[in-house]
Amino acid sequence: MRGRRVLVRKRLFTLFLIALFILTALMGRVAYVQLFQGVWLAEKAKDLWSRDIPFEAKRGKLLDRNQKVLAYNVSTPSVMAIPAQIKDPAQTAKILAGILQAPEEKIYEQITKRQVINRITPWGRKISDEKAREIQGLRLPGIAVVEDSKRYYPHGALAAHILGFTGIDNQGLAGIELIYDEKLRGTRGYVSFSSNARGDKLPGGMDRYTPPRDGMNLVTTLDYQIQTIIERELDQAMVQYQPENILAIAMDPKTGELLGMASRPTFRPDQYRTTDPLIYNRNLPIWKTYEPGSTFKIITLAAALEEKKVNLHEAFRDPGYIMVGGARLRCWKAGGHGHQSFLEVVENSCNPGFVTLGQRLGKSNLFSYIHKFGFGEKTGIDLNGEAKGILFKESRVGPVELATTAFGQGVSVTPIQQVAAVSAAINGGKLFEPHLAKGWLDPETGEMVEEIKPKLKRQVISAETSLAVRSALESVVARGTGRKAFVDGYRVGGKTGTAQKVGPDGRYMKNNHIVSFIGFAPADDPRLVVYIAVDNPKGIQFGGVVAAPIVGNILDDSLRYLKVPKRKEQIPPEDTPLTLALVGVPNLIGQDIERIRNSLFSFPLQVYGKGQKVVDQMPKPGQRVKKGATIKIYLGDGKG
Repeated sequence: MRGRRVLVRKRLFTLFLIALFILTALMGRVAYVQLFQGVWLAEKAKDLWSRDIPFEAKRGKLLDRNQKVLAYNVSTPSVMAIPAQIKDPAQTAKILAGILQAPEEKIYEQITKRQVINRITPWGRKISDEKAREIQGLRLPGIAVVEDSKRYYPHGALAAHILGFTGIDNQGLAGIELIYDEKLRGTRGYVSFSSNARGDKLPGGMDRYTPPRDGMNLVTTLDYQIQTIIERELDQAMVQYQPENILAIAMDPKTGELLGMASRPTFRPDQYRTTDPLIYNRNLPIWKTYEPGSTFKIITLAAALEEKKVNLHEAFRDPGYIMVGGARLRCWKAGGHGHQSFLEVVENSCNPGFVTLGQRLGKSNLFSYIHKFGFGEKTGIDLNGEAKGILFKESRVGPVELATTAFGQGVSVTPIQQVAAVSAAINGGKLFEPHLAKGWLDPETGEMVEEIKPKLKRQVISAETSLAVRSALESVVARGTGRKAFVDGYRVGGKTGTAQKVGPDGRYMKNNHIVSFIGFAPADDPRLVVYIAVDNPKGIQFGGVVAAPIVGNILDDSLRYLKVPKRKEQIPPEDTPLTLALVGVPNLIGQDIERIRNSLFSFPLQVYGKGQKVVDQMPKPGQRVKKGATIKIYLGDGKG
């Protein structure tokens, strides 16, 4: 009996220990939950009975280098549905469909989805204020009109391919909008309210508002005025020459900053949905690849000068062709240029002369410089869709391929590669990475929080060689094939290009060329490089005739705008039967308009304003212009 009692006591004690252990474990678990997981569990519980209505952040502005606004967001209303709070989905769908002009079955499908909150897309997104007020006035259960925003481009199609565009949710889809989407987008805010398991709003519940954080403002390298000048010239060229397309790039050669870039045909960023995708998806200045033609000769010239393979004053005879590997490679001028110096080879864009330079350099040397100047690889510009071009593989380069490469045939490059390379050839030999982002501004304070510095890739040629290249190219504009780009006082240098296009069958097309010109100024201290390429202009197919004057106009107006002082030391232009003489502009300020009209005044006039007296004029008195140039005069009453 006694042993049985001992056994019972042992069992009771064991049960007590087990119960004590379980109680201790439970108390420990409670303590752990209360002390360590309490806040987390409370938040989880809050998530179960709280609902959020999102508020979009304002997307950051896009600005030009002088902080002129190029793109910004404007407030616009959108419709959202809270399905659990909708009492009569069928009737609600019918009412909304009528106001939003949408299919009733689609609206019903969206407002009955098993989700906490649904956007009515696309019909309820970014609607008019009138429709928003009508929906708000009906006070439909479960339907909310919230503040949304949409992208606005105040200058229409200006810089469309650079800026790009955004989608229905203000997400970047192309251009700068895509590349810098993360910083531009900002962080979404929301209004929270309490609800039961069905989603019904709890009575007496407090709404909580978490404000959105707006995106950063991006300052671009673009200059609105230069961009406007470029696009004006492209529009005029489209009318005059009716090409398949045309493109332009303007860059600061000392930094790689793009001051302007455009192409035609173009589009409006806020109307991209109604635009042919081939137009907005092809940013021609960085996407288009083609044989550069004679503009590529700048690279051959720079390499030959750097390697001391040529003296520009030595003689060269051009019979109109040169034999290479059994092939006859012709000069563009029938019969050739005869006896000339190598400087005249550059001025005349003489193919046999440049073939000779390529032969002196040799395959390894020439292709080494081509790669150093950035061809065959992407420039790294901060835009989507850049191509890298096509070069011959050195192992497959024979005498003929070496010869044609030397004058820009048989290689495929992009416009942006050419601008970056020529900038390096004339800026002292430094190859910069082209870029469009200049810095980031805080949207609240307007202070610069991040500045984006120019990126130097490498030194390609010496400063002495670069000086010689500039001098030779200035001579091209004053006395050679680039005469129509001459701007009095600005010392323009440049090079023409005329290249046959390759057809789908791999053969060169007849009477179908891309004509181009790349120019820079001032030649003693380059501030601007401008490239124009015109694809298949009607009637005239020479870069010196079509593209050179456009570059001259852009340089002239842009350098005046930048207040770049004119130079006195300039190579005088060579007079030919095809060039117009430079004449001084008379002083018309203060003169009577009727007297001017009745005189033998030889300049065409564009008259602005009302009155009898000339109060201002452009160009200014004493400025030299080409004979027959138009003078703009502004009329007034003559009173100070």
